[in-house]
Amino acid sequence: MLAHIRPSSLLALAVLGFAASAQAKVVSSSETGFIIENSVVVPTDPNASWRALVENVGQWWPSDHTWFGSSQNLRIEPRAGGCFCEISGDRQVLHMTIGFVDPGVRLRMLGGLGPLQGMGMYGALDWRFEAAEGGTRITLRYQAGGYAGTDLAAMLPVIDQVQGVQLGGLGEFLRKGHAATGQ
Repeated sequence: MLAHIRPSSLLALAVLGFAASAQAKVVSSSETGFIIENSVVVPTDPNASWRALVENVGQWWPSDHTWFGSSQNLRIEPRAGGCFCEISGDRQVLHMTIGFVDPGVRLRMLGGLGPLQGMGMYGALDWRFEAAEGGTRITLRYQAGGYAGTDLAAMLPVIDQVQGVQLGGLGEFLRKGHAATGQ
């Protein structure tokens, strides 16, 4: 999603945007792949949290983490084979394909995000929703691998931070009451 931003700017954006209280964890990493997991608790139920993910992506996804500069161009089609796409007129990106849908419980997206797509990396991005004290725990787990031509371990802190920014955007959107009010 950050194809147009320099790597040094990626880290700065990620660190600034990670202010939301997501808990980050690098589960595993190597030269050819990684597993990262971030989670956040929001004050909404799992179904409202799910709806915000799939129906309001353009309102919570950070615009500076898109290819064409506007999160309003994003859409998620929550069905097997559906599209997590960014469409701006003739400019279009299939960011990921929907591989698994269990409304209010889990959404799995398949593919490579941002610069990983151009590197030929492939992964599974799971959004899990679980009832928790005070609302819902949303866990974002990204497992990706392939031959990147570079040591992925060096990129992992930035990838992890960017995932945290994206999850943090959804968390902040829900904390502000958007899901409950339909805004």
